[in-house]
Amino acid sequence: MTKNLQNLLEAAKKVVLTPEQKEQQRRSFAYGNTKIENSRITREMVDRAADALNEPKEEASRRSE
Repeated sequence: MTKNLQNLLEAAKKVVLTPEQKEQQRRSFAYGNTKIENSRITREMVDRAADALNEPKEEASRRSE
């Protein structure tokens, strides 16, 4: 492994993602993996499914406030 690559890997270990960035990564991962199995999958479909999964959490948070 080159020194440059090793430095980049060490720097990447220290990166802290925001919740929004984590959600984007999660959706990107879901899209990429489902697209392999089904070429008709779109990013919009993944977004709709993710939004539907998040709705109960958001409603529960609002009720507890």
